[in-house]
Amino acid sequence: MSRIRQAVGDDVPELVRLRALLFETLGGAFFNPTAGDEEWRHRLAAVLKEQLGSDAVRILVVDGGDGLAACGIGTIEQRLPGPHLRNGRIGFVLGVVTDPAHRRRGHSRAIMRGLLDWFREQGAARVDLHASPDGEPLYRDLGFTDHPDPALYWRP
Repeated sequence: MSRIRQAVGDDVPELVRLRALLFETLGGAFFNPTAGDEEWRHRLAAVLKEQLGSDAVRILVVDGGDGLAACGIGTIEQRLPGPHLRNGRIGFVLGVVTDPAHRRRGHSRAIMRGLLDWFREQGAARVDLHASPDGEPLYRDLGFTDHPDPALYWRP
């Protein structure tokens, strides 16, 4: 059984390492631009340190002995209520990643269950995520389905 806990400040370097691993796993020019700019890691570390104390962010981790075995990050956003979103509170899973040496032990499932409990406590009307091909079966098993809205994005 995976023992999850909330991340603390000392976990930030490992959180950055795991987040970089997530992007490497996803691949492609969108997640791994060829510019090789490593400044994003420093910015990520700074934002993670800020977010550790936020009520709108939950960062869960599993220890692996020599560092973190896995992590998952969830956020709550207050949007405008509507008939499809009665209270306007949306949860978003920013990413769940397990170090390759610690995979197939239930860490991601334990983290997701912890995040889903937190989303319920926060009154989220809906929880969104973007699933990698490897993660999609887990998310579907936890009750996630295809999103009804088409997704588009724009970069200034």
